Amino acid sequence: MSYALLDAARVAKAAGVSLSVLKTSGETSEAHVRKVVMIERIEALAKAAADSTQGVTLTSEEFWLISRNW
Repeated sequence: MSYALLDAARVAKAAGVSLSVLKTSGETSEAHVRKVVMIERIEALAKAAADSTQGVTLTSEEFWLISRNW
């Protein structure tokens, strides 16, 4: 599995954009709900890391999940 240290503020912003796209889709499947919850968690962690001027480490799968929806 690949990991990358990324700028937390950018990850938080990207997760927020991704969430806005996902929440307007009207999808109600369990897979969709799980995706939304996972991205909400990533956004919360990234916001906390950004407040402390730290980076955030994402797996390649987490990065793909966010970037696919922005």
